[in-house]
Amino acid sequence: MTERVPQLAAPYVQAVAEALERHGEQPGALLPVLHAIQDALGFVPEGAVAPIAEALNLTRADVHGVVSFYHEFRRTPPARHSLRLCRAEACQAMGARALERHACERLGIHDDTHRSADGTIDFEPVYCLGNCALAPAGLVDGELRGRLTPKALDTVIDAMRADCRNIA
Repeated sequence: MTERVPQLAAPYVQAVAEALERHGEQPGALLPVLHAIQDALGFVPEGAVAPIAEALNLTRADVHGVVSFYHEFRRTPPARHSLRLCRAEACQAMGARALERHACERLGIHDDTHRSADGTIDFEPVYCLGNCALAPAGLVDGELRGRLTPKALDTVIDAMRADCRNIA
């Protein structure tokens, strides 16, 4: 059986090389290298696993295991916008579950893709954003919002979609 090792696409080679050059010699370099790549590209491409493993004298399984274990590492390019809704206890008590269902319906998400049907918004339920006093809380493109309602969420989603139409 022939093993298929994904190749690193040309647009990503420089970012991976720079991350390895900057962090490759330090002890425990894998996490700093992965963070640097994600900071530069928005995700860690599958093709980066082999060159990282080789440079750090690790197995591809070791690198893949870290990328797939840590929730913050993305393995696909991000959508233009991101929406995170808290599902911790305080937010649940203030209607976060219903808000999450509303968001999925509005975004056309009916599976585990966590991406809107039109591909423009990444949606992710998360646990505790530290904004319990203003529950239910969310992060809209990294900006903390509180006391979200279905109507407020509709306004946010409409603005995100309008922004994407303006770019196209």
